[in-house]
Amino acid sequence: MKPVVAVAETAFPDRSRLLEHFGDVAELRFVDLSTPDAVASATEGASAVIVALHPMRAEHIGAFSPDVRVIGRAGVGLDSIDLVAAEAAGVTVVNEPGYGSREVASHAVAMLLSLQRKLPQADAYVRAGWSGGLTLAPMKGVDELVVGLVGCGRIGSAAAEMLLGLVAEVLVYDPAAGALPAGVERVEDLKELLGRSDAISLHLPLGPDTEKMVDASFLGALRPGAILVNVSRGGLVDEDALVAALESGQVGGAGLDVFQKEPLPQSSPLLSAPNTLFTPHDASYSERSSWRLASWTIGDSLEYLSSGSVEHGNVVVRGTR
Repeated sequence: MKPVVAVAETAFPDRSRLLEHFGDVAELRFVDLSTPDAVASATEGASAVIVALHPMRAEHIGAFSPDVRVIGRAGVGLDSIDLVAAEAAGVTVVNEPGYGSREVASHAVAMLLSLQRKLPQADAYVRAGWSGGLTLAPMKGVDELVVGLVGCGRIGSAAAEMLLGLVAEVLVYDPAAGALPAGVERVEDLKELLGRSDAISLHLPLGPDTEKMVDASFLGALRPGAILVNVSRGGLVDEDALVAALESGQVGGAGLDVFQKEPLPQSSPLLSAPNTLFTPHDASYSERSSWRLASWTIGDSLEYLSSGSVEHGNVVVRGTR
């Protein structure tokens, strides 16, 4: 009998390809997992649950049918899943940190370069008929820039490697990082890194120690006019403090792919802050990474059910079911 996998109905766009790919080994059900009642109904007889950014809080996990043994997180961050509740329920949690590392890294670099070269302002100037004035100064050459990376895991390391051939220096602050890419300088003190960098890119998970770490103090320690890029988690940034720093000129530009609340509310003061570049949490996207994300998450969940191991991702919580 094939295992049943309950997949959050909005997790993946290409259902037909997934159904064809896994049709011989599993029954995929695309279901509503938004409420505990929906979860209880959708997981009846299912051995695995697949989610993207869909919240899996204690009340959702508590509503799982007894057959559910594994949650497959289609992505990297785990802040949407109550890991304590999963462990208490004996449910394994698997994530996929490697599916789109280079896509996210290249997105961060693209945002950084676009802001540094003031492409949004230049584009608006052309669209306005070359009128209204265009101020490019101050602007260093790209090869003069010092870029600081806060966090240097898979994505941070990929971003560092991309930047090394473009900028003057790449600095990293990450007490937990092991070996860094050749040519990158490790900086032991965060404040030193902030003060030396013309641009900062965040590559950190969201947790109690990192929530709103980019606050007024962090931003005040930056080199005046520095650029901030965040392709990690919106909760890393105190958005009110960032708006104030953008308006004062302490921060010269901000590129954000992630926000405290998504979709970004139309009332957000970020939308009227100067020198910003926004994308809708799509940094990880390419056709390659999209297929990897879907097939690896489902495949690893099935592999765990059969062997207790995974091929591509990480077992974050190992359950007892």
